[in-house]
Amino acid sequence: MATKISYSPADTEALGEEWGRTATSGWVIGLVGDLGAGKTQLVKGLARGLGISARVHSPTFTLVNVYSGGRLALFHLDLYRLDNRKQITDAGLEEYLRPAGITVIEWAERWFDQEALVIRHSSRITFPLRWVQIEATDETTRRIIYEDFGA
Repeated sequence: MATKISYSPADTEALGEEWGRTATSGWVIGLVGDLGAGKTQLVKGLARGLGISARVHSPTFTLVNVYSGGRLALFHLDLYRLDNRKQITDAGLEEYLRPAGITVIEWAERWFDQEALVIRHSSRITFPLRWVQIEATDETTRRIIYEDFGA
């Protein structure tokens, strides 16, 4: 498990950009954090690191935004309006767990059993997953804790 401290939205974007430059196809990033924690800021940086020039915004009402034109495609999911795994499955979102590019899932705790992720040897995670918790410590500072699971 790693921890980064972000002192501004620009710091959060810079971390995402760093991840985007080294990302490989098939990677899934699950983001957890309160409203305004910086989840979308991280995705903006990730897109920039992938070489995507499109304006990135949270797909709260559409569930999925797809960004192409970079080194890899970026599939940006927002589960805020879905309450449980059944609604997510019914929405047909499972295909994004095996992306031909990178998938980022905001409100990922609504899909995955967070307790299962704590157990490193869990066989439930069969794809490369970076689990990211973003915590606001004050108005501009964020603690970003992340760990990699799966294949």
